[in-house]
Amino acid sequence: MTSAAETEILPEKYEEKYVHEVYEQIAPHFSSTRYKPWPIVESFLRNLSPGSIGIDVGCGNGKYLAVNQDVFIVGSDRSRNLIKIAAAQEPHTAVVADLLSLPHQNGRFDFAISIAVIHHLSTRQRRRDALKSLMDCLSANGRALIYVWALEQKGSRRGWEAGGDQDVMVPWVMKSNWMKSDINPDGDKIFQRYYHLYQKGELLDDVVSVNGKVLEWGYEKDNWWVICQKSTVS
Repeated sequence: MTSAAETEILPEKYEEKYVHEVYEQIAPHFSSTRYKPWPIVESFLRNLSPGSIGIDVGCGNGKYLAVNQDVFIVGSDRSRNLIKIAAAQEPHTAVVADLLSLPHQNGRFDFAISIAVIHHLSTRQRRRDALKSLMDCLSANGRALIYVWALEQKGSRRGWEAGGDQDVMVPWVMKSNWMKSDINPDGDKIFQRYYHLYQKGELLDDVVSVNGKVLEWGYEKDNWWVICQKSTVS
């Protein structure tokens, strides 16, 4: 559990410590565990029209950039070390960028994906701002696919379930063989990462709050997901 007061007062600094700094340090190890596309994400990308141009916000190691060779994706992530890995997914582009301040023109993209990223923002307003930033990039008929961790994970090893704490710290264990010997000569190191766990319906409410229209939604692999686009009603 994390301190609500701490995240509300200094959310940027809190996220810098418990999200951005962590991913910079664990990037190679993290990347080694992220190689298989999730089925719904893969299906979304493979069903895009040839020639479509889109963005992957929080692309990590870029594992989704090359799923469909008939589309072009601009990937972005706050972690420079992850972007170095993603940059190998040519001919796609990978840039360092904050999801709250994307370096793209509004209304230009046919699609967007953001997979397991927005839940790292520590206030609801910042999470909604991230959704708006993503939606603003879409063309009138563009669609976005968004994944966030679910609170309802009773059947998983984590044991989270409805009614529990939604703001949690999740450990990442860095094995000693992934670290330089001078960082932690005594063995493995544990890093704590901040997550907001979404309860059922919360992501949908947030999408609607930023003038988004929900097209499809569901639950997969302990995550809530939504496919959405800009609403024609403002």
